[in-house]
Amino acid sequence: MEKINLIATAAFGLEACVKREVLKLGFENVRTYDGRVEFTGNEADIVKANLWLRFASKVLIKIGEFKATTFDGLFEGVKALDWGKWITEDGKFTVTGKSVKSALFSVSDCQAITKKAVVEKLKQKYKVSWFDETGPEYTIQVALLNDIATLTIDTSGGSLHKRGYRETAMVAPLKETLAAAMIDLSYWNKSRPFLDPLCGSGTIPIEAAMIARNIAPGLNRKFACEQWPQIDKAIWKEARIEAYKAIDYDCELQIYGSDIDAEAIEVAKENAAKAGVDDCIEFSVKPCQEAVLIGDYGCMITNPPYGERIGDLKPVENLYKDMGSLMASNPTWGAYVLTSMEYFEKLFGRKADAKRKIFNGRIKTDYYQFYGPKPPKKQR
Repeated sequence: MEKINLIATAAFGLEACVKREVLKLGFENVRTYDGRVEFTGNEADIVKANLWLRFASKVLIKIGEFKATTFDGLFEGVKALDWGKWITEDGKFTVTGKSVKSALFSVSDCQAITKKAVVEKLKQKYKVSWFDETGPEYTIQVALLNDIATLTIDTSGGSLHKRGYRETAMVAPLKETLAAAMIDLSYWNKSRPFLDPLCGSGTIPIEAAMIARNIAPGLNRKFACEQWPQIDKAIWKEARIEAYKAIDYDCELQIYGSDIDAEAIEVAKENAAKAGVDDCIEFSVKPCQEAVLIGDYGCMITNPPYGERIGDLKPVENLYKDMGSLMASNPTWGAYVLTSMEYFEKLFGRKADAKRKIFNGRIKTDYYQFYGPKPPKKQR
């Protein structure tokens, strides 16, 4: 079976997380770049990647890559690629684009030229002069970086952070992919207690429960390539059956989420039910200063308010002090906090063991990590 070049896109700062899970899934020829991890696979691997990648944003098929400094060069380069391998005669396709540090800086022009070149190639392939575009949908991206054009087709459709359980969210929700990565970058595992005292609509506790139960993140959603004839529907059916069989319903979890907003907690409970983990998360309405660290050697993982808006700074500073007091109440616990506030450690009352730069959307943040002591060997 011919190998397909694939790209798992990632938020900046999460490339290492995506690389680890790509390797864990058994994919080959793994290479990491800013914002993406490339690897090779087959049609079944496209399905596996979409179902199981927790931290990636998209799974793309890499059609080709070449240098393009003129519009003529872009047109000829795109036209030379084998688009008929994926796009059907009745296929409906759109072109998106981006350009960074390249001579061809007009994204709209690059999109139009790419569209024209693909059409010309498909005319040659199918021996027709007109396309009905009534069949499967395809999204092509032309991405230019330092004059190198990369042409891809999106297999995912909606971003992979859209798991299907969060139809309702509160203000400034954390993406599911970033929430899962925060857990992956911590020392938490399913044998240890877990708390998010500022859980909002429940994303971080829900992702923790899904990881603990080994629930495939894409199990309850659809993907663009499900309608493509190149991927047999039997592959999708078998992959979903295997994913359901892999769920661990027997693990005993101690996962707690709380928030001062009663409406947010109701939304969190609804989301947990849709994700199939409502029976293993205990949600409650309470302010951070009233939260309790239940058990020993647990992990607090949270994404608190950052104080980005005028008038929010003082309450957020007090909140960070409350978080520090909460952690001081049980020194066996570790804490992991994502925030853009540069003097967070001073308010929290401790210097982090490590911190990692991560972009939360367009906001540059630091992920502060306070490891806490290791649990006794028997407990581990």
